[in-house]
Amino acid sequence: MTSVVISMCDRTGNMVRPWANAGWECWCVDLQHSIRTPRVVQIGAGLIRYVWGDARSWYPPSHVRPGILFAFPPCTHLAVSGARDFTMKAGWMLADALQVFDSCQAAAVWAGCPYMIENPVGRLSSHRRKPDYIFHPWEYAGYLSDQELENTTKKTCLWTGGGFVMPAKKPAAGLHRHDCHMASPGNDRGDIRSVTPMGFAEAVFAANHNIRAFDLRRASAEVSSQ
Repeated sequence: MTSVVISMCDRTGNMVRPWANAGWECWCVDLQHSIRTPRVVQIGAGLIRYVWGDARSWYPPSHVRPGILFAFPPCTHLAVSGARDFTMKAGWMLADALQVFDSCQAAAVWAGCPYMIENPVGRLSSHRRKPDYIFHPWEYAGYLSDQELENTTKKTCLWTGGGFVMPAKKPAAGLHRHDCHMASPGNDRGDIRSVTPMGFAEAVFAANHNIRAFDLRRASAEVSSQ
């Protein structure tokens, strides 16, 4: 078995980059990746595999075991920023969005490892449950060499489990920008708004990177029980 990092509905790979740098093999699964030619990028001592897949049907190869799992189900039909369109969309698009979230949740529970599912403030609180944590990018900008890069607001919710450790904050000082709300209209606006802040990604790695030791203890316990 190979213990890897899996990130569902992940286009950019920002969340797994610190893990790859440290030597982990990471899988970023998203419908925006090539369906015919998976892309493999060497990052530091590890690598990132960008593979095509739908969270509702994709599953890892049999030799892969998730060490930690991240998920970023699309928020287009869930975020309150689009509330004015909820009536026009009716329930069909909401049902589709909830199905993807539920699939990410099911994958996380199946994996039996620490996990984190991300979405902005929206309908998940009422249609599923309230998030475990809420943060803004500026609260973790201090993990970057230049904290002004992410000294910005965007209320982000997390649903976590499996032993996931929420990292300590290193907030940026001073006034915080509102980059997310100022993004120009366009077909890629959703992608721009949903990019994972690197400060937060570094913080999550710092708080959870000893998962390999946890994996070894778990594997040892499984062998002992047989």
